[in-house]
Formats: sequence, structure tokens, C-alpha cells
Amino acid sequence: MKDQLNSDPTTDMGSRFRHGASGSGSDGDFGFAFNDSNFSDRLLRIEIMGVPSECHPNGEDCTGISDWDHHRKRRREDIKKEIVLDLSLCPEEQILNDNQPDMDDGAGCENQDAEAEAVAMAEEIHSGDEDENRNESSWSMDCSTVLRVQTLHISSPILAAKSPFFYKLFSNGMRESEQRHVTLRINASEEDALLELLNFMYSNTLSVTTAPALLDLLMAADKFEVASCMRYCSWLLHNLPMTPESALLYLDLPSSVLMGEAVQPLTDAAKQYLAARYKDVTKFQEEVMALPLAGIQAILASDDLQIASEDAVYDFVLKWARAQYPKLEDRREVLGSHLAQYIRFPYMTCRKLKKVLTCNDFDQDVASKLVLEALFYKADAPYRQRSLAAEESATSNRRFIERAYKYRPVKVVEFELPRQQCVVYLDLKREECVNLFPSGRVYSQAFHLGGQGFFLSAHCNMDQQSSFHCLGLFLGMQEKGSASFAVDYEFAARLKPTEEFVCKYKGNYTFTGGKAVGYRNLFAVPWTSFVAEDSIYFINGILHLRAELTIRLCS
Repeated sequence: MKDQLNSDPTTDMGSRFRHGASGSGSDGDFGFAFNDSNFSDRLLRIEIMGVPSECHPNGEDCTGISDWDHHRKRRREDIKKEIVLDLSLCPEEQILNDNQPDMDDGAGCENQDAEAEAVAMAEEIHSGDEDENRNESSWSMDCSTVLRVQTLHISSPILAAKSPFFYKLFSNGMRESEQRHVTLRINASEEDALLELLNFMYSNTLSVTTAPALLDLLMAADKFEVASCMRYCSWLLHNLPMTPESALLYLDLPSSVLMGEAVQPLTDAAKQYLAARYKDVTKFQEEVMALPLAGIQAILASDDLQIASEDAVYDFVLKWARAQYPKLEDRREVLGSHLAQYIRFPYMTCRKLKKVLTCNDFDQDVASKLVLEALFYKADAPYRQRSLAAEESATSNRRFIERAYKYRPVKVVEFELPRQQCVVYLDLKREECVNLFPSGRVYSQAFHLGGQGFFLSAHCNMDQQSSFHCLGLFLGMQEKGSASFAVDYEFAARLKPTEEFVCKYKGNYTFTGGKAVGYRNLFAVPWTSFVAEDSIYFINGILHLRAELTIRLCS
């Protein structure tokens, strides 16, 4: 690119993107005027500075995203804009350097040797600590040497229309009759990207297609405030095959650039990619445990996370945080400020919520607040819960939105006296039930009675005579061991029109662990009648089931 300033670009953005997404009102094709003195009013002198050997290579030299990330990762505080104006035609000059910050205009002049080149700093934008930036900038000026110079004919109206940076440069007290030369001083690693950027500002086209080169160009566009080019680079990067490596890099872009909104669509696409790839975290445990914080947040934000329960989400987050942040103070900060919002505590079991209160990884005040909010939600009436979920569906906060758990959440009411007893409520959506046909099963999350874990399971199975499909409901005990439990149980469901719970089956069974008991045809109707549109078993599209368990004998 550096030797072919007038080469024809090979990639053209569509007219819709050019006019609808560039953010500029001057999006015509002025490629014919690029570096043509007939259509230019100024001369741009680009000084390419040499840097120490450990400096980064160009985008074209990178073989992939990992090379680019290793060599060219740039943080906001590293972005500096060093603009040098050639005022050799001005009879009076003033040299503004890093020791005179906050000077926006070359307002004054002082006499200099006629043979010396007059240089003024038109704009110096500092980020972060000024003293640190001043030292870094001085190092760059003192230790770098000019390797070569590129000279281009430019049109200030075209550049100013596309870039607030150039607009300010050309309007900051410049005397048009006298000041026609503009000098930009850049690192050698920025040369190709800057030339490509200038070409884009004229023609709205690009000749680069690889991810490293596009990322270089995106950074240059951010530095010189060409938002339309940033959006186009983001669009092209989005259309390239994404990998976990590139997705994590894209997640970091908003903190690496000044105009983060221009890359937000790419960042959102990266989040969606990571959420989809790691939807079942159990299949990629080693990969997921090695992800940085931003990657974990993208995964946990998904409603489609395929995981057993929110209890399992909580356990995973603790495991990751302990591995990534060995120091308790750091871990508490990350959990409380960055990860707790992604754990949907209202969908955790009360048994696990009790453990949250005693977990040393969370600040005690934070843990208490999270658990209290979850318990209030569980105690709310169903219509209020639906209202809270609906309010949050349009926001980034998803704590009241239910995920696609492998095991369905249940509500449990426990009693200790006069006998150990629990009442379990399981709700299933009509779509979930329909999808069970012809032989599917859905399991509830575990609940506990007498220190033992139990679960409910709904099946689409054949009736006792194997004559038709029907809905079965079963009660199982998780733990296997010598202990046995004699349990009285009762299954009930809400029915229309009263919408009250009606007992459908009751019995007793002595569990020895790993066993299940229930009824193959809970409603004594064929499957087609059960799922029919006029079915009496679905109320507003929900099947409401209830199981009552009472321990009779423990030995």
C-alpha cells in the first residue's frame, strides 16, 4: 500500500451501507481526487518514524489474530495524537511542545532562524496521567528517527467532512493564504493503515481484507476520528469467520478505542458467538475456565445457557473466580461488582441460597442483599413474577429471566412438624409438554426432605395397556445407600374451570435410593386430549403440578 498510493481498491461497500451507516453527509466517490494536485488545496507530509526493535509489526506481517493481539493491542491511554504543522511560510513562528499542554491553537509567533524549519504543535490530546503521557511522548520524539517521508496532495474539505480530527486541524487558527503544508508524524507500524484510511475517506472503499489489517485500520480510524471507516471495518470483521480468540479480542475493543459506539455491533456479535459456542459449558470446561472476565460475562448473560440449574451456574462462577483470582480481596471485588449480576439468584434453590449467606467469597452485605432479593421474588405472586420478568426482558439485567435449564425449577414449601413434609410445585409450559412426544422426559431440579434429595419427572409414555400415549408423573430419590424412606405422596394439578388443585393420584412407597414411583397415565386421557387446544390442564399455557411428600418412617 505504501508504494501504491493510487491503486484501485478491491472491496466496495454497498450503497446502503455507504449512505446509511457512515454517519457523514459527504459519502460520494472522490477517489479520482486522491493525491491529485488539481483537486487539492494542501500538501500532507507524513513522517514515518523509526521505533525500537521490540515495537509492533504491521498488520500485513501478522499471520493471524493472535499475532495482531500480541503485537498491536492498544489501550485508550496509549492513543496519542501528535500533529505537526509546517509553518515555514509564516514570518513569525511559535514552537509548542509537550512541555506546554492544553494549547489548542498556534496563537503566537516568535522569530526563528530563517533556515530552520518552523514547527508548531496544533493539538496535543492527552489521556490518562499527563506526566506519564508527557514522558512517553518525549521518549517517542527523542528516540525515534524519521525513516522516510510520504507526501500527498489532499483536499481539506473532503477530509474535514469525514473526520472531526481533520476538521479541527484545518480550522484551528490556520491562515489559508499562508499555511498549506500539514505534517503528520506517525510510527512505522501505522503507515499502511493511515494510507488506507486516507484512501477510504476519498472513495469509501478498502483494499484490505484480512482481520489483522482491518484491525490496524480500525485503530487508525479511531485515532483520526473517522467513525464511518470504523463502522465499515467492524462490519467486514463481523462477516469474517469468528473464533474464540477473535471474539475475545473484539470484546476488548470498546476499552481500546475512543469511539466505542462505532464497534458496538461487532462487540455484540462477539458476545453472541461466545454464548452460542459455550452454551453447554460442561462440554468445554477447560476452555471456559481459561476465559477472561469479559468472556465469562458474555456466556453468563445468555438465556439459552444449557446447564442443570442456576445452582450449577453459581458453583461454576465460584470455581472460575477462585482459579482466576487467588486473592480473596480481588475475588470479592470481581464477584460483587462484575459477576453477581449475571447469576440469577431468584432461580436458585433455598438450600443453595443458605450457602451463599455463609460463602466467604462474597462480601457479607452483598450476599445478604442478593439472597433477600431472591427470597422476595420467590414469595411474590406468579403475576408479579411475570411482571418483573417482563420489565427486565428489554434490559441487560436478566436476573428475573428464567434460563433454559436442563432441570426445571420447582417451588418448595417445607414443614418439620408434626411430621417432616414438603409441598413441591412444578410448572411446565405447553411447548415443553408438546415436545415430549413420543417418548421424552423432563426432570425437575432436586429438592430435599429428611436430608435426602428427591426429584419429579414428567414423561410421555404408553399407558399400562400400551394402547396410547399419555402423560406420566414420577417421584424419584437421588441418593443411593442403605437408608430407606417410607413416603406418603400425592400428585395434584390445577384444572379448569375452577383453576384449583385437584388430587389425581396418591400412594406410598419405601425408597431405598435410585428408585422412582409414580403413575403412567396421570390424567387418564390420551396424549392428544391432554395437549389439545381446549385442554382443561393448561391455564394460560402452563401446566401446574403439585406433589406432597410426607415421611412416614425413617430407618
